[in-house]
Amino acid sequence: MLDHYDLFKKEVYKLTNIDLNCYKEKQMRRRIDTLAKKNHAESYEEYLHLLKGDKALFEQFINFLTINVSEFYRNPDQWKLMDENVIPRLLKDFGRNLKIWSAACSTGDEPYSLAMAFSKHIPLSNIRILATDIDKQVLQQAKVGLYNEKSLAGVPAEMKSRYFTKVGASYQVSDEIKRCVTFKEHNLLRDAYPNDYDLILCRNVVIYFTDEAKDEIYHKFYHSLKPHGVLFIGSTEQITNYKEIGFKRMSSFYFEK
Repeated sequence: MLDHYDLFKKEVYKLTNIDLNCYKEKQMRRRIDTLAKKNHAESYEEYLHLLKGDKALFEQFINFLTINVSEFYRNPDQWKLMDENVIPRLLKDFGRNLKIWSAACSTGDEPYSLAMAFSKHIPLSNIRILATDIDKQVLQQAKVGLYNEKSLAGVPAEMKSRYFTKVGASYQVSDEIKRCVTFKEHNLLRDAYPNDYDLILCRNVVIYFTDEAKDEIYHKFYHSLKPHGVLFIGSTEQITNYKEIGFKRMSSFYFEK
């Protein structure tokens, strides 16, 4: 249908600082073409004109680009390993005041899951988590902390009763858990990475990037960790060159610097 995709990518970067070259082109182009057609644009030039002139369409485009599929305690077996093995080891190695980063945190499900997981081991006052995402709107949703029942399917019963309040058909995460998490905007492909972290969680996000972008991201995570710090990735992902980067595999989805 559409042409001039290279020019479109350049213009999108000027508008958003999102580099579409770092995404798998066939998949991303198909998603964008679908949205453009939905908004009755017959060319990339026409769609760009709409994006520049209509704030609602621009917000729709950003939300459509960013991948926001998340849930609490996603892959429960991995969170069991976090509880029984990873957290006790981190606390033993680094003490109670750990530096924790939940990268590409989407609507906040995973940083809040981390806060609850750590609450079994240390007081909430010791838990400080940086949670980042490229999408301002999902960060706002995360700060609100209101979730549907499906998102909470994996939350242990005692955590659900302790840290959530039912609001209509939804659930509100408690203020004491919210206070453990600081949300900030961050682009994994563009912005500088923070340093000296004990634990970094980034799950089910880099699968949408090219191999070159993945490699760059994992190298940057490596340098963001303290020696013996831990990276937790998603069950849909793998780091094939983890030894070359400098990681030691702890389990299928946990890597130690």
